[in-house]
Amino acid sequence: MHARTVAVAPLGLPRGMAVPSLRGPDGRRPAERLFTVRTASSGPERDHAAELLRDRYSWRGYSTVQLPVDQTGYRTTLSAHDVEDVIGTLTVELDGGLPLSADNAFGDVTAGLRAAGARLAEFTRLAIDPGASSPRVLAALFHVGYIVAYRIRRYDTLLLEVNPRHARFYERMLGCQVIGGPRTHAGVGAPAVLLSARFEFIRDQIGLFGGRPEDAGNVRSLYPFAFSQHDEEGIIARLLAEQFSDSMVGELDALN
Repeated sequence: MHARTVAVAPLGLPRGMAVPSLRGPDGRRPAERLFTVRTASSGPERDHAAELLRDRYSWRGYSTVQLPVDQTGYRTTLSAHDVEDVIGTLTVELDGGLPLSADNAFGDVTAGLRAAGARLAEFTRLAIDPGASSPRVLAALFHVGYIVAYRIRRYDTLLLEVNPRHARFYERMLGCQVIGGPRTHAGVGAPAVLLSARFEFIRDQIGLFGGRPEDAGNVRSLYPFAFSQHDEEGIIARLLAEQFSDSMVGELDALN
């Protein structure tokens, strides 16, 4: 799978930065600074995403984790780029192939969810460059991950493993609920709790607030920074086109 741009969004300003003048000396409005979200399954994008992940985990004192090697069906790594600099990464793990990361510390919880009929998707290996503290980056990565897991692959339940100190953020900003923990996450050598949300709930929140960043001051969540419904349909089309293109490449390689 080759890296392709699947979404574009305004980067906005880091929290606390003064708002610049809307017009420059020539009277024109400055061009809005944009970032892109790409698949990062191979090549330089994957290497740069792995480097950011390694740096941020090391800074927090966590053990190093690796990006999944096989990203042909049940694993998708996304990366956010400011021009060519990687400023964020997130990996979507879909249940049904390899075990989920959450199975290591919360195997009893995930087993119970499966027994109840849930189709599980875990968002893991999240890292954001501290120089890109805009909530738009996190919202964009989560939204594209949601599109991969729910809109395209029809999984219904999101899982997140986070440090207990960060649980309240995801409860408030995404509407997640703690369903397990705290326990030791062997992969990073730190405590973790397991959070969950139904993708139907996330869909409804995106429908209400997505594409309306002006509402962020009134709604304490990430959803106003999500993409609009119109933008979401375009992202779906690009992701599906990428899957079709990659499958055609695989078939041609098999014939040669």
